[in-house]
Amino acid sequence: MAGSLIKIDEEIVTSAVASVTLGGANWDSSYDVYMVKHNNITLSTTAFMYWRVTKSGTADTTANYDYAMKQLSSDRAFTNFSGTNGTQWAIDAMTNTDNLNGIFYLYNFNNASEYSFATWEQTKNEGGSNLRAEQGGGVHTVASASDGFFLTLNTGNITSGTFTLYGLAK
Repeated sequence: MAGSLIKIDEEIVTSAVASVTLGGANWDSSYDVYMVKHNNITLSTTAFMYWRVTKSGTADTTANYDYAMKQLSSDRAFTNFSGTNGTQWAIDAMTNTDNLNGIFYLYNFNNASEYSFATWEQTKNEGGSNLRAEQGGGVHTVASASDGFFLTLNTGNITSGTFTLYGLAK
């Protein structure tokens, strides 16, 4: 399926930023499914990462995010995480020596009468010794169209990484 992924937006972080937004003014509403790829993300300090949908280019911070995920770890028992009515989808804490890579798939983002939802899978190397993998999904329980994807931290900055938004052509 050569040509199935159509690049819509990309942010390459080379100096510290507090957040990254994909889509918004660059949103292309002609796709049913989108993919967000994130590579080589590093942080300035230990922090929790938060993902949100955007409405009219602005992150939606209402308490309408539900999620569940499984974390696989090389150094401890596997762990389940879940939450309802949160203000974001939370990803496990990262340290400033971690390196995060992953993919989000976005569904129903253009449908104003359905919930927007996402599935994700990502991996990280914690300081070179502990490996983590996460797989999960979340729903934004508001029947309205979304036009992007927003990432921020509870503290510190994103110091490097590449974030790319694709439309999935049929």
